Amino acid sequence: MAIRCVSYNIQYGVGMDGRYDLARIVDAVAEADVIALQEVTRGAPWNGGADLAAGLTHAFPDRFAATHFPADVDFGSVVVDGRAQEKRFQFGNMVISRWPLTATRGHLLPRGMRTSRLNLQRGALEALVATPQGAIRFYSVHLDHIDTGERLAQIAALRSIALDFGRDGGAITGLGEFGFPELPLPRDFLLMGDFNFMPGSPEHEAMLADGAIVDASAAAPGPSWADPKGLEPGKRLDHCFANPDLAARIGDCRIDAAAMGSDHKPVWLTIG
Repeated sequence: MAIRCVSYNIQYGVGMDGRYDLARIVDAVAEADVIALQEVTRGAPWNGGADLAAGLTHAFPDRFAATHFPADVDFGSVVVDGRAQEKRFQFGNMVISRWPLTATRGHLLPRGMRTSRLNLQRGALEALVATPQGAIRFYSVHLDHIDTGERLAQIAALRSIALDFGRDGGAITGLGEFGFPELPLPRDFLLMGDFNFMPGSPEHEAMLADGAIVDASAAAPGPSWADPKGLEPGKRLDHCFANPDLAARIGDCRIDAAAMGSDHKPVWLTIG
């Protein structure tokens, strides 16, 4: 059975027209078997404080989902009548799958100090999925949007996360102590997300440096980001990377240029 995968930076549900509409996001990715989303938020001022994780989970009642918020800060929590009322801004990644998520982990990526412009803690959400083709690791990834040096540090960490999985054992090991089987440690992985770098950039070359990781979506033509104001040309910032064995089974790569629910476009591929 082929596995349809899509990666989409949903820009907290705000589209090219500046309007928040989560239904457009859902419609754009509904046919996928595995969905990797970035810029999933709770309490963001740009979309009226909507809980996108809850909204997306509700929109896919027959799917399995996990969310990781690397950036999580208080935005005015108070105590009213003796009860704490949480008001937080949370920003992160999500994976939605047609098949159970055997295990998940949220990885924090390196972050430097920057106050001149926004610098959010970035992360990679790892989901071990029991697919019809066997266990595969899917990662929803979002790298820094400003600093090349910071992205290079994040790429080094991401490569270690993906390539050293068998050595660190994943989310849990030693389950035999309680009578449960050990979880699989698959070599196959797919890194999907908004990497904030262009093909041929130093960051792109660093990701592919030794051939252990392959650009699995290189065949998808066109930009994946568009400036809503039309002041900058489109850019290819969203990618999918895989180990060579998995990459050899990947085809039907495309970018959905018609999607208008975000300033990014969904990147699709099929594992055959």
